[in-house]
Amino acid sequence: MKTILITLMLGCTALVAGAQLKAVPYQDGPQRLQGLAGKPDRPGNKAGILILPAWFGIDAHCKETAMRLNKLGYHTFIADIYGEGNYPSTAKQAGEISGRYKKNMEDYRRRIRLALDQLVRSGASKERLVVIGYCFGGLGAIEVARRNYPVKGIVSFHGGLIRDASKPIEPIGPKLLVCHGADDPYESEAEIRAFQDEMKQAKADWQMVYYGNAVHSFTEKAAGNDNSKGAAYNETADRRSWQHMRLFLDEVCPAR
Repeated sequence: MKTILITLMLGCTALVAGAQLKAVPYQDGPQRLQGLAGKPDRPGNKAGILILPAWFGIDAHCKETAMRLNKLGYHTFIADIYGEGNYPSTAKQAGEISGRYKKNMEDYRRRIRLALDQLVRSGASKERLVVIGYCFGGLGAIEVARRNYPVKGIVSFHGGLIRDASKPIEPIGPKLLVCHGADDPYESEAEIRAFQDEMKQAKADWQMVYYGNAVHSFTEKAAGNDNSKGAAYNETADRRSWQHMRLFLDEVCPAR
């Protein structure tokens, strides 16, 4: 895990040097946040994509994703969920911090709403928004759909599926694409069945794509290639899930 963290940090430094993303300070009460905004390569486009990071927060992978989406014609904003002074430096810290938000989903949802506001302020139309997320961020993206935020759709990559069972299942408006590693050990069969039953009860427009021989974090190059660790990069699943996302975006919120 230390190796992964070092790789992520080095990757972040390299991408910052590219100067294609703009640091944007914003607030949640007294908590200072700092996200990253990206502009589409083709001026005039108004579609926007909010990116929710994995458990370490804003990392090289999110920045690369944002710049790739900018080239496709989208405004992007990478959300800062944790806020300055709260960024983890170890896997243990990342687990503890993300765990607190999982137990206090209202705090997580509020930070997502604030980031959506920043995406619109950066130039995206509030009528043409999509939210995507990775791992911990994937759970956040699904929560966006569950709470019917004003977005066209969401995409979850190897994200958490669990829901607050104390809340009723309500109709879901945004469309969902859930990209899931078929061998992901972090989501039990019971949780997957419960999620699929929830989508059916909610009358959602949803799809869940399984990628063979893929475990958790299959889009994260910094995760290494050892599936036995439960989290590993899979080039094929990464490429296919990106193409599946592009098809989804062309349907629900094309860049134009």
